Amino acid sequence: MKKFFEDFRVFITRGNVIDMAVGVIIGGAFTAIVNSLVGDVFTPIINLATGQLNFTEWVIPMGSSQIMIGNFVQAVFNFLMTALCLFLVLRTVVRLQQLKKKEEEEEPAAPAQPSKEEVLLTEIRDLLAAQKRE
Repeated sequence: MKKFFEDFRVFITRGNVIDMAVGVIIGGAFTAIVNSLVGDVFTPIINLATGQLNFTEWVIPMGSSQIMIGNFVQAVFNFLMTALCLFLVLRTVVRLQQLKKKEEEEEPAAPAQPSKEEVLLTEIRDLLAAQKRE
């Protein structure tokens, strides 16, 4: 049993397991943001342009039952809207990262200024060299 807990401790403390757990938690939080952007921003704009776009009422009658094709079309539409939203957010993040990297590359490193001690030692060296020449 002791070996089991030791193996479990090693497994749970490995870096990639922790990174994955953090990714899942952040992904869950990000899902709420994406769903809100799709449901609260994009869908009302699309509804305004199309007049309440809702596919769920599309039905194909098959004898005594119905094929609810509209639900499938609505799910595909919601997926595409979510994918578009995610693409726009990630594209913006990537561009901001590229802009930051470009700014860092463009900024030349300022030459290091000599310390006070280095300046004094240089002056002393120059004075000693001048005295030797005399």
